[in-house]
Amino acid sequence: MKIRKLTPEYYSKAASLLDHAFAPSRYEVQLFDKLHEQNRPVHEWVGLIRDSVVAYIGFTNAYNGKKIVGLHLGPIAVQPQMQRRGIGSELLRFALRQGGGRENTIFVFGDVKFYFKFGFEPCPVPRCPFDKGNRNFLSIRNETGEEYTVGYEPEFTEIALGKNQYKMSSRKRGKF
Repeated sequence: MKIRKLTPEYYSKAASLLDHAFAPSRYEVQLFDKLHEQNRPVHEWVGLIRDSVVAYIGFTNAYNGKKIVGLHLGPIAVQPQMQRRGIGSELLRFALRQGGGRENTIFVFGDVKFYFKFGFEPCPVPRCPFDKGNRNFLSIRNETGEEYTVGYEPEFTEIALGKNQYKMSSRKRGKF
């Protein structure tokens, strides 16, 4: 697998990958699209096999108020038919060795068992606004003891609120 920085020629292929990897959820591909539409700083790489995008990883800024305090990892995705072959692990290891990944505190909200393998540890502070109790919120190189709620780019919250509103309205109609 070749790993390359995400360039405009691969945007649509990366979006398609996110759509397939997280189906039926549309959250990740909507987030990807919105972050690019708003020109947010995103550190992104794709894994390529014969010019096909088989994996994607992205990092966005993490904030304490307006101050950048690190990066948020996510999403990370691998084509469903290519999963469980170490592709996601290889891409994550690569990204963690790059400038931003090597130097910054990295936060991730995700599968604790998976991320422990890469050196992530439980993150009691700061608090994650999407994970009550920080049960699935992890970090690397987190030296803070300061109590605050870590900030995300606004698109995370906008899309998450839209997702929750959809779920709530669907429950009212008896679909969940």
